[in-house]
Amino acid sequence: MIPKILHLLCSAPDDTVADLIGVMSGDEGATVISLYPDDVAATPVDWRRVVQDIMVHDRVICWW
Repeated sequence: MIPKILHLLCSAPDDTVADLIGVMSGDEGATVISLYPDDVAATPVDWRRVVQDIMVHDRVICWW
């Protein structure tokens, strides 16, 4: 069984980080949450959901 991975992005990912997330996610995929202000969507972070996602995933990786 592949562990479920949660990626928390504290800033916009560069090409290297985006590639690493893709490789680490594999075929099963992963959850990615942006914690930085998104100029496109302008959606505030749902902190309750972030905490819930941290609790249900096997691994949490924070990207600065």
